Parts: sequence; C-alpha cells; structure tokens
Amino acid sequence: MSAVSTGDGAAPLVYSDTLIRRILSEVRTIALIGASAKEVRPSFFVLKYLLAKGFDVYPVNPGLAGQSILGREVFADLASVPAPIDMVDVFRGSPAVPGIVDEVLALNPLPKVLWLQLTVRHDEAAARAEAAGMTVIMDRCPKIEYGRLSGEIGWNGVNSRVLSSKKPVLGKGFQSFGLNRSRAE
Repeated sequence: MSAVSTGDGAAPLVYSDTLIRRILSEVRTIALIGASAKEVRPSFFVLKYLLAKGFDVYPVNPGLAGQSILGREVFADLASVPAPIDMVDVFRGSPAVPGIVDEVLALNPLPKVLWLQLTVRHDEAAARAEAAGMTVIMDRCPKIEYGRLSGEIGWNGVNSRVLSSKKPVLGKGFQSFGLNRSRAE
C-alpha cells in the first residue's frame, strides 16, 4: 500500500506530506462521490473549497443527478462524468467502497487517485485499486490536507506540522497561498 500502517489493519494510516502535496499539485479533475446540496454537509463545503482552489470538480450523487450544486451539474455515476477523472473523492461509508472501486476500475482512462474521506477505509478494496496502478489515500480529507500544507489552516492557530522560513506566494482565490511546491520536506 502507499501508506505506512502503524500496526494492525485498523491502525491509523500515515501518508507523507510529499505524497499528499504531489497528489494535490498534480490532480486537476475530481469526481466527488456523495456530493450533497445541503450547505451543512461536509461534502458540500469540501466541494466548494476545491472549486475555489481551481480544481474541476464533478459532483456524483444518483439522487441528485441532473440537478446542480454550486453551479456544477450532478451526475448519477462515474461513467456519466463527461471528462477524464484524475481523482475520485469518496464521501460514502466504508461498506460502499468495494462497489465504488468496481465502478472506478471500469473507467477508461483510469483515475490516478482514489481518495477516501475521514473515517472511510477499506483495505481490500484499496489493495485492488493499488494493484491496478492507482494511488489510494484513506481516512483523510483533501480540504484539510490542502489547508494544512498550504499554511492556510495555520491562520486559525492549528499546528499544521509544516514550517518554512520562506514567504508564501499568493495564488489564485480568496486568501490562497496554494501549495508551495518548492518547500523542502
């Protein structure tokens, strides 16, 4: 697996900042499975945040297919998304992951990354995706990781575990420093 396990199968997974930064720097197109139109749902504000950071995000939710969330058309399934997908971000429970991996592996071209949100983990399904050549991240949120690695999360007094003496370069978007690709680990 692309993560380092710290014990048995239920132990927390540890991903390097280099890996997370690389993924968030290279990915442009994201399919967000489990997108919600309800503003209080985490999938809604992750969608909003990723759009604000310049990602091309396609909401996927069969119950909302054909509707719009934040100006983006909602699709019933991954096969309906009209563009090649770099990353699939999953806001569904762990039991749904094997079926989602089946759907992901049927795509051509194959996405580069399968990202399972906080508390979502399925080691067997992740192993299948990795065997097909995908990078898998489990039990993490790209919004949190982007904010942590860009330094934005530190504005709120949160320890981001990222220190640099270099002045951040302002990127596109409201108060966006973006990911500083030149920052050494």
